[in-house]
Amino acid sequence: MDLEKAKCWDTSKKNSWKNILLLAYQSLGVVYGDLSISPLYVYKSAFAEDIKHSETNEEIYGVLSFVFWTLTLVPLFKYVFIVLRADDNGEGGTFALYSLICRHAKVSLLPNRQLADEAVSTYKLEHPPEKEKSSWLKVVLEKCKTLHTALLVLVLLGTCMVIGDGVLTPAISVFSAVSGLELSMSKEHHLYAVVPITCFILLCLFALQHYGTHRVGFFFAPVVVAWLLCISALGLYNIFNWNRHVYQALSPYYMFKFLRKTRRSGWMSLGGILLCITGSEAMFADLGHFSYSAIQVAFSFLVYPALILAYMGQAAYLSQHHNSSHQISFYVSVPEIVRWPVLILAILASVVGSQAIISGTFSIINQSQSLGCFPRVKVVHTSDKIHGQIYIPEINWMLMILCIAVTIGFRDTKHIGNASGLAVMTVMLVTTCLTSLVIILCWHKPPILALCFLLFFGSIELLYFSASLTKFREGAWLPILLALFLMTVMYVWHYATIKKYEYDLHNKVSLDWLLALGPSLGIARVPGIGLVFTDLTSGIPANFSRFVTNLPAFHRILVFVCVKSVPVPYVPPAERYLVGRVGPADHRSYRCIVRYGYRDVHQDVDSFESELVDKLSDFIQYDWYRTRRTSSCTEDDASRSTDMSECRLAVIGTVAYSGVPAYEIEETLQTSVSVGSATVESVTDVIEMAPVERRVRFAIDDHESQADTLTENDKLREELHDLHEAQQAGTAFILGHSHVKAKQGSSVMKRLAINFGYNFMRRNCRGADVALKVPPVSLLEVGMVYIV
Repeated sequence: MDLEKAKCWDTSKKNSWKNILLLAYQSLGVVYGDLSISPLYVYKSAFAEDIKHSETNEEIYGVLSFVFWTLTLVPLFKYVFIVLRADDNGEGGTFALYSLICRHAKVSLLPNRQLADEAVSTYKLEHPPEKEKSSWLKVVLEKCKTLHTALLVLVLLGTCMVIGDGVLTPAISVFSAVSGLELSMSKEHHLYAVVPITCFILLCLFALQHYGTHRVGFFFAPVVVAWLLCISALGLYNIFNWNRHVYQALSPYYMFKFLRKTRRSGWMSLGGILLCITGSEAMFADLGHFSYSAIQVAFSFLVYPALILAYMGQAAYLSQHHNSSHQISFYVSVPEIVRWPVLILAILASVVGSQAIISGTFSIINQSQSLGCFPRVKVVHTSDKIHGQIYIPEINWMLMILCIAVTIGFRDTKHIGNASGLAVMTVMLVTTCLTSLVIILCWHKPPILALCFLLFFGSIELLYFSASLTKFREGAWLPILLALFLMTVMYVWHYATIKKYEYDLHNKVSLDWLLALGPSLGIARVPGIGLVFTDLTSGIPANFSRFVTNLPAFHRILVFVCVKSVPVPYVPPAERYLVGRVGPADHRSYRCIVRYGYRDVHQDVDSFESELVDKLSDFIQYDWYRTRRTSSCTEDDASRSTDMSECRLAVIGTVAYSGVPAYEIEETLQTSVSVGSATVESVTDVIEMAPVERRVRFAIDDHESQADTLTENDKLREELHDLHEAQQAGTAFILGHSHVKAKQGSSVMKRLAINFGYNFMRRNCRGADVALKVPPVSLLEVGMVYIV
C-alpha cells in the first residue's frame, strides 16, 4: 500500500485550514467518543460511597473544581500541547514513543536488526549521530541491558492496560447510558432490565465488528457532535436555571476545602473523579489518522468547552437538590420532557465511544504482533481504501465475553469505574515516563526540562493512581489481573522469539555447503521457485539444511526470504525490498529482505509472490548492468567468512526497471557481532558505495569486446527466462515448524515458560503459514527442535 494512501492524507493538504476543519470534524467520531460520554458516570462514581452530598455544597463544588483542573492540565496541557508533538512520522501511541526512543538510542530488543534499516526515509533523526551530543542518560540506557528489558516491560504494561481498557470502557459506557431507564421504571423492573439490555447492545456491537467501521463510520461524527451540543445545552440550561454562580467553584480553593473537609474519603473519591479524562489517550493513539492541528482544534474549541459546561450544569443542578429520591447521576439533571431523546442519544454516543476503544485494541494488538510481542492472530482488513481498519476475530470474541462477564459480574457503575480508572491512569503514567525520555533523547532538551515534565504531570497522575489502588477489592483488581496475564503472555512470547532467533543465528549453515549441493551428492534441482522463510538476514538457515537432508532436492530458483519489522510506522513501498544474490549467478539463489513498519499492512500471498518475482527480475537486470560496468567483483579475503560470498543487497523500488535502480546498499557481515547486525555506510544518491569492512577489487576492462557483451546479454536473458519459467512451474513456501525446549540446567521458571507456556500458545494460536496466508497446497513445513 502506498505510504500516502496509508497515511490517508497528504501533508500539504493537512495543513490547509479547510482540510484541518474537515479532519477536526471527522476526528470527533473516532477520537472523542470515549471522552465525550464521561459525564454519564463521573459524578455518580465520585459520590458512590466515599463522600456524601451535603447542604453546604462543599463536596459538589470540590468535585467540580477537581474535574475542571484535571481536564485542563491533563488532556489540554499535557496531551494537546506537549505529547501530541512527540509523534513518530505523524503516528502516536505507546509504540510510537518506544519506536522513537529505539531509533535515537540503541535500546531495542528486536531481532535481525540491520544498520541498513536506518536508510529508510521514515527512519529520520533530528540530528545525525555523528553531530549529536550523547547525554549521560543515553549512555547509561545503551550500556545497561537490564534497562532495555525494563523499558520493554514498561511499554508492555501500557499496552496491556490499553487492552484492559478495551474490556472495561464498552461495559461502563453502555451500562451508564442504559441506566437512565431507572428514572422511568420501578426499582424492581430496573434491576432486571438494565443488565440484559446492556449485554444485548454489547453483543450486537461485537457481532457487527467483522463488517468494519467504514460501513457505519459516516454517522459517528454527527452522533458525537449532537451529543456534545446536547450536553452543552443541558449544562447552560442548568446553570441559568439553578445556580448562575457555580463558575466560582472553578477556583482551586474549592479543591483545598474539599480535601480539608472530606480528608481520606475525599482522597479515595479521586478514583471516580479521574474518569473525567478517560479517552484522553485516544487523542495521541489516533494521531496518525488525522493531524496534530485537527485534533488540537477539535478538542480546544468544541470538546473541552462542551465537557466543562456539562459538568458545571450537573453541579449547578445538584447544588440545589440535596434530597433527591434518586441517586446522583447524569439523568437526574435532564429535564423530563427531553429525557427519552437524551437517553437514546447517550446510548448511540456510548456505542461510538466503545467502537473507538475496540478498534484501538485491535490496532495495538496488531502492532504488538508485528514487533514479536504477541502470539500470531488472524488480522482481517475490513477496508481496501481506508488504512488501519482491521478486525481480529479471536480478540473480538474474547473482548465480548469479558465485557459481558464484567457487566454481569459487577452490575454497577462503581466497580466498573474503579477498574477502568486504574487502567486509564496506568496508561497515562507510562506515556508520561516515555515522553520524558523522548524530551531528552529525541528532542535533545535539557534533562531538567524532562524532569519538570515528569514531576509535574507524574505527581498528578500518581495522586489519582494511588486513589485507584485503594479500590483494589472493589473492582480495581480486574485490570491488574488482566495486565499480569497479558504481560506474561507477551513477555514469554517475545523471550522465546528472541531465543529462537539466537539459536538460528548460531546454527546457520555455511554458504560453501549450499554451493557444494549437486548431483554428485544425489541432490536434484526441481522446477519452480522455493521461498525459504527465515528470520535471518544473512547466512543459510538450519531449517533449509534439514529440509535438504530429508528431501534431497530443492527448487531451481531458491529465494531466502526474511520478513522483518523495522521500528518505524511505515516503510515506503519503494524501500521495502532488499534483494541480493547468494552465491554465483548460475546457482540461481537469492536473498530478499522484506521490511514492514509496525503499522504497515502485510500483503496477501498472491500479490506478495508476484511482486517478489518482479523485484527479482528488476534486480537481475540491475545486477547484470552493474556487472558490465565493473566486470566482476572478487573477494581478496573471502576466506575470512563464509558469508562474504553474498553480494551486496540492492533496494528495488516499485518503479519499473529503467537501467538503474534507486540506490544500492553494500553490507558487510561482522562475525564478531553476536546478534548478526550488518554494517553499512549511509545511503547517498550515488549508485554504488565503497565497502566498509571487506576489500572488493573492481577490474575494469576499457577494451571490452563485443563478444563479451553479447555473452552477458545472453546470460541475462537466460536468467530471466529461468525465473519466469520457474514462476510458471509453481511456488513452494518452505517454513519451519518449530518445537522449543529449554536446555538442561535451566531454571524452573524458564522451563515452565518455554516448555509449557510458549509451546501451548504456539500450538493453539495461528501458525506462520496462516499469518503469511500461504495456501496449504503450496506449503512445505520443516520440523525443527530448538534447544534454548
